[in-house]
Amino acid sequence: MSRIFISGSSTGLGLMTAELLSSQGHKVVLHARNANRAEDAARALPEAEAVVIGDLETIAGATSVATQVNALGKFDAVIHNAAVGYREGYRVTSDGLPHVFAINTLSAYLLTALIEQPKRLVYLSSGLHHHADAQLGDILWKKRRWDGSAAYSESKLHDAMLAFAVARRWKDVLSNSLEPGWVPTKMGGPGAPDDMDKAHLTQAWLAVSDSPEAQVTGKYFYHLKRMKPNPQAYDSALQDRLLAICAEISGITMPG
Repeated sequence: MSRIFISGSSTGLGLMTAELLSSQGHKVVLHARNANRAEDAARALPEAEAVVIGDLETIAGATSVATQVNALGKFDAVIHNAAVGYREGYRVTSDGLPHVFAINTLSAYLLTALIEQPKRLVYLSSGLHHHADAQLGDILWKKRRWDGSAAYSESKLHDAMLAFAVARRWKDVLSNSLEPGWVPTKMGGPGAPDDMDKAHLTQAWLAVSDSPEAQVTGKYFYHLKRMKPNPQAYDSALQDRLLAICAEISGITMPG
């Protein structure tokens, strides 16, 4: 039996993953953005051990979530699922950051840096990351005209970069990334063509499976199969630069 924390798990793929893991006998801690969503999540999965509450679009909110998770004790796996989608308009958070970057990139960095190291880390990317550029020179969209789809795609590339940076730095942790497919969640939209029944399987498998195929690190997956990510995801210089940018913006350094 494993103990798993899943960010962004009050609805959608995060909740589906939690339900699957719980049905397999694992202990699951959910995360919701606010108290109302937390109540919904607790009703949807009453067997969840706890529901952590915090808005990941702010540095303070992400830090609070990490503090709450650590207060619950050590976890075997953390699944970084929280994200906003590709149809977002331009909005700046109270920290002065584009909210897509703040939630999709920076909060994953902060939760990684601040939550006590688990045995496994799983980062949700997207098929859209394959055609993205990391754009580390304008990660905050100060020079370019806003494009929600590009911002999302870049952030999902950042998540894969983060997964592989952690795999390189933390030798005792299995850190992998995956794409769930374009599925008809609230984020994906009703016309999404991929199979909803498969969209949550890979992240659950990477979090708990004893299969040799799942006990790897620094790899990228799609529907339980290894896949090549965007080559930029494996660029160690880009990874280190991303970590440095996130550290500078947040004031929180990734442990070595």
